[in-house]
Amino acid sequence: MIYFLHLSLFSLNLNPNKKNMNTVTKLTQIFTVTLILGSTLNSCTSGETRQEKVLMRERPDCTQANVNYAGNRSPLRPMNFIKLPVGAIQPEGWLKKYLNLQKEGLTGHLGEISAWLAKDNNAWLTNGGDHGWEEVPYWLKGYGNMAYILKDEKMINEAKTWIEGVFRSQQPNGYFGPVNTRNGKPELWAQMIMLWCLQSYYEYSQDERVINLMTNYFKWQMTIPDEQFLEDYWENSRGGDNLLSVYWLYNRTGDRFLLKLAEKIHRNTADWTRPSTLPNWHNVNIAQCFREPASYYMLTGDSTLLQASYNVHNLIRRTFGQVPGGMFGADENARMGYIDPRQGVETCGMVEQMASDEIMLCMTGDPFWAEHCEEVAFNTYPAAVMPDFKALRYITCPNHTVSDSENHHPGIDNSGPFLAMNPFSSRCCQHNHAQGWPYYSEHLILATPDNGAAIALYAACKATLKVADGQEITLHEQTNYPFEEKISFTVNTTEDVRFPFYLRIPSWCDQPELAINGKQKEIDPIPGKYIYIDRTWTDGDKVELNLPMKLSIHTWQVNKNSVSVNYGPLTLSLKINEEYIQKDSRSTAIYDSRWQEGADATQWPSYEIFPKSPWNYALVLDSKVPLKNFKVIRKEWPSDNFPFTVSNVPLEVKAIGKQIPSWTLDKYGLCSELPETNAPKGDREEITLIPMGAARLRVSAFPNTYE
Repeated sequence: MIYFLHLSLFSLNLNPNKKNMNTVTKLTQIFTVTLILGSTLNSCTSGETRQEKVLMRERPDCTQANVNYAGNRSPLRPMNFIKLPVGAIQPEGWLKKYLNLQKEGLTGHLGEISAWLAKDNNAWLTNGGDHGWEEVPYWLKGYGNMAYILKDEKMINEAKTWIEGVFRSQQPNGYFGPVNTRNGKPELWAQMIMLWCLQSYYEYSQDERVINLMTNYFKWQMTIPDEQFLEDYWENSRGGDNLLSVYWLYNRTGDRFLLKLAEKIHRNTADWTRPSTLPNWHNVNIAQCFREPASYYMLTGDSTLLQASYNVHNLIRRTFGQVPGGMFGADENARMGYIDPRQGVETCGMVEQMASDEIMLCMTGDPFWAEHCEEVAFNTYPAAVMPDFKALRYITCPNHTVSDSENHHPGIDNSGPFLAMNPFSSRCCQHNHAQGWPYYSEHLILATPDNGAAIALYAACKATLKVADGQEITLHEQTNYPFEEKISFTVNTTEDVRFPFYLRIPSWCDQPELAINGKQKEIDPIPGKYIYIDRTWTDGDKVELNLPMKLSIHTWQVNKNSVSVNYGPLTLSLKINEEYIQKDSRSTAIYDSRWQEGADATQWPSYEIFPKSPWNYALVLDSKVPLKNFKVIRKEWPSDNFPFTVSNVPLEVKAIGKQIPSWTLDKYGLCSELPETNAPKGDREEITLIPMGAARLRVSAFPNTYE
């Protein structure tokens, strides 16, 4: 039909008279309508199949600019992923359960029990107040975001109380917050944290006072001479946090002075680009600050800076991170000679590492950072807190066989009761733990430069977001990942809309399966890359992704060839029967802990945890097929939706082990160093392994014997 009309038009005797012109006009109109109709029919039938693309991609296409969300403004390099505004993503499943446990537990009630959060004469609420430094913004960084995510009005109002105090505190010169003087000048570390709190509040409220406060504060920073800027230990190490806030403001205002400030911040921040050493070896600083060179790369485009962040991450893990769970041995500070899996890391370090991974993911698009974030989030972090989230540890280790309130120094680098579960497990971790799961929740669904959506971190959730040229959709993810393999997505939209959709394939998964609306898709998967789906989406469209998990083994050569066993993203630990002994948290608290006046300490006990079953096992591995005798057993999903306990975990692995009688606690009361491979062992017996994150007592790096 279209071909016939085309011929008819050009076969007419087109004399320049009105009649013929009218004929041409009418035929042209018919032709146009027919083309549109034909195109529409084509897209609604078999043409849709031809237009759909399912490919593998390394990164999103960054040659475009997202029209819906604030990415990096030129000359900053484009972000590979853009975080949605806080509150756009609603977690479900076990993650929502975890957030609610936080709300009902320590995070939600710290304002009532921590002396550092007492409002009376608090330096964040009262000019010249006598307490309140990093603790307030540390806590608010997680508490406020959790309030916005859960849409809890009581919590939102509490967060606003502190935010209003911040607004009131700004001085005519632009400075805000407590005046914590060091060497005759204000120290700026606590303000760096509060800037992140303000950014989240702006995403939630669109309150322009945030923009004004940050603009004036950064203008004040420009007036500080270089020799006085970021010279104190904490602010000097962590200048990268200040840098990211400058970028955030620049992307919303375009004020060019902010680029000069970015340069100033970088040249006065500790040098995290060194190839074989670090400015300092404090575990939180390392987890938090290794991202600074990559952050500055976003302005300069100098790839050596980007590589420097990768180098620091790799350096610390080559030297002190030869252990499972994604973290490294730096139980305050990393020390030469202390590299065994009995060395732990601060809870602060875990949540800062997760935040760094999320930031690196957005800047680079590299799936590695999503995978590493999951490794910490699923394996190391959950075991650092009590199941009811009312107490936490200062230090948690891959091999952690006693959790008491004794002083284990110098086996642990700091002196104090750092292994017990306590609501006052040091003032830093007590408050800073709050950011872990809220920030993780905010990165479950990401916007892409090509106006699409991406999933790099998997967990059940529902998100409302804009795609294409502003079309609003709802994306619903349903899964029990990482304990189960199947993940499904449902797209809800008021009208058909075309946009790209990215799904990360983990490096451990070599046979993923993809189906769209029940139809299996042929893909040539590349582990550690993204599935790229480009199609026109209709309301109710479903995507099903299956990530088959299998057992794998990792050998830690520098730690006496010990091994750890993974099942997909889950590291496995020996199942140890745990005995909880309740203690008075006032008598077992770390020295810098302080109770708020009137707080009922009896409602917030401390716990020591002791093993009630042997823990000193070696794994027996088959000499030809190492994991031959291992058997995966799936159990029912827990009725309370919380899988991170010994009794609730829905996955177990049966294995063969042998006890090593000589492997006991050392003179410091810690699990002793790994025994030699030829250490005498007992008889073969069946043992049970469970996911590391569910094991508050655990052996995760095992001696081994091959038979």
